[in-house]
Amino acid sequence: MYNFGLYHWRRRLRTILTALAVILPAGVCQRTSESRWIRLVATAAMFGGAVHGATAVRRLLSPPPWALDREPYAALASALPFAGADHALDIGCGTGRSLVGLAPSVPDSCTLLGLDVFDDRIILGNGAALARRNGRAAGVDIAPIVGGASRLPVATGSQDVVTACRVLHDLPAAEVDPALREAHHVCAPEGTLGVLELPIVPGDTTATPEEYWPDRITQAGFTVTRVERVGREGRAEPYILVGATP
Repeated sequence: MYNFGLYHWRRRLRTILTALAVILPAGVCQRTSESRWIRLVATAAMFGGAVHGATAVRRLLSPPPWALDREPYAALASALPFAGADHALDIGCGTGRSLVGLAPSVPDSCTLLGLDVFDDRIILGNGAALARRNGRAAGVDIAPIVGGASRLPVATGSQDVVTACRVLHDLPAAEVDPALREAHHVCAPEGTLGVLELPIVPGDTTATPEEYWPDRITQAGFTVTRVERVGREGRAEPYILVGATP
């Protein structure tokens, strides 16, 4: 059983607490006020708070935050030379979701590094221990390392496969290029970079995601070999998959 943590838990918890802060006083007013209009307003406030709070609870708990959409990772794995890889690095591994998704394609002989800052302010439970546990459940050994994407504590040219799944868009725009240059720095000369990104770009660009992410990767020194959209289960917007070589 996987547990990939509770995403955006602080924001959703704030929404739940705000809803309670509206519902409780409104409930008191609704019960104690002699004014019909105040009771109507209090009832409406209770209803609105209940709707917002219930929505936040539902998003927090359902669908389970440990559900894995395997199709995008299968598509990514098909673009990566895992069959002959001895070393692989996942940048921004978090609780191990992407490495679990790629696990069916990873040979036993491949050493998997999972790099992350392991900050639990966005994902509750984000930590090296949980990444290891999820990896074991998927049949792979993950060696977590603490670090940032723009300064990878990994030897030059040491990684046959480098992946970055749903992480570049979370970086400040000024850090995207340094992170991709670092990926190029650690990727073996015959290695491959695989990027799986959400279909979003910074607000100051007019480029489409299919244009923006390959351009950033090319500027870092890679040669882009594959760009495609990959469906996401239950979502209209697809992922953008980019494969590249140094």
